[in-house]
Amino acid sequence: MTDDEAFAAAEATYRSYVDALNQVDLSDPNTFEAVYAWTTGEANAGERRLFTEMHSKRLTVSGHSTATLVVPQARSGTEVLMDVCLDVGPVDLVDESGASVVAPDRVDLQRMRVAATEDPGSPTGYRIGAIDGRLDGPGCV
Repeated sequence: MTDDEAFAAAEATYRSYVDALNQVDLSDPNTFEAVYAWTTGEANAGERRLFTEMHSKRLTVSGHSTATLVVPQARSGTEVLMDVCLDVGPVDLVDESGASVVAPDRVDLQRMRVAATEDPGSPTGYRIGAIDGRLDGPGCV
């Protein structure tokens, strides 16, 4: 597989992961499975902790996030690194009383580094292995 093919497959993986996130119903743990299917390792463990916590707190999510930019950064062995801008502006998370639990200072366009790891069992050949939202430098535009 060429670098361009690997980057395209990794981007398709990330976009499928975001699509799965957008289908989650926090009251129905069965909907979490599609997200778990696109993740592995650290990302999978983190998603499992997060969804378990949100489900137990009876939170409700509305709105959809959108990957506005995916930029390939590096390919090393079985891993592809991408910088991603994710628009979470339309997404809200509310508690049982209907009050938003989203931080008032949340940035709507979030910049992160995503690591996709080769996995022949995945439809795209990759799964999301790690997501790091602590990137230095300019944010998303």
